[in-house]
Amino acid sequence: MKELVLDLPVKDNSISGLLNKFHCADCIDFMDKMPKKSVGAIVTSPPYNLKNSTGNGMKDGRGGKWANAGLINGYENYDDNMPHEEYTNWQRRCLESMMRILKDDGVIFYNHKWRVQGGQLQDRHDIVDGFPVRQIIIWKRKGGINFNAGYFLPTYEVIYMITKPNFKLAEGANKLTDIWEIAQERDNEHPAPFPLELPMNCISSTTHKTVLDPFMGSGTTAIAAKLLKRNWIGIDVSKEYCKMAEKRIKSFNKQLDF
Repeated sequence: MKELVLDLPVKDNSISGLLNKFHCADCIDFMDKMPKKSVGAIVTSPPYNLKNSTGNGMKDGRGGKWANAGLINGYENYDDNMPHEEYTNWQRRCLESMMRILKDDGVIFYNHKWRVQGGQLQDRHDIVDGFPVRQIIIWKRKGGINFNAGYFLPTYEVIYMITKPNFKLAEGANKLTDIWEIAQERDNEHPAPFPLELPMNCISSTTHKTVLDPFMGSGTTAIAAKLLKRNWIGIDVSKEYCKMAEKRIKSFNKQLDF
């Protein structure tokens, strides 16, 4: 296992030195230093900015489904409470960086959450507007809680499939529907972890050999890529989460040895 990288490497026009490592860095700075069209698939879920909300339980300490929900305290390097316009501009800048490094047959699986804000649906269109969204996948999470009598219990998130013009699914992947019923991850220290099945679905639906996650968190995308025998690149601004991810993948590697 290659050791944790805690700063931006100085590279030539190859990404070989970046593969199968966690890089602790600002994802935009990092991606902007990568070669153009160097990655085939990106699977990621950014912070949702949930504390900047008019209608959920984060602000008053209810914390969503679990009383001790980690998101009440925000992330280590991000409090999840940006002004909305600032957050939107940041996420659009992230997507621009992803698109620059994406191959002509590449794909981004961008997981986000719709919510009611100020009494109206906030569907993240202001983030993805102008990007080549080919499809929206519904991730049915099997659970949730609703503190607001004004709308029904939300039980899903969305995955925007953003593609370059030449992208095609792997053979047989088009048999999957656009609704994925996957239970939420619970046994994980990170405040907002992926369930492993979600990146497994995304990655196995492509033929690309290298997968990038610019918001790597606890490293679930890397574990999915490893299971599917793909190379991976993990980026996260948090040293705590990079170390968490490193610990998880080391544990995973030990399990593979048995």
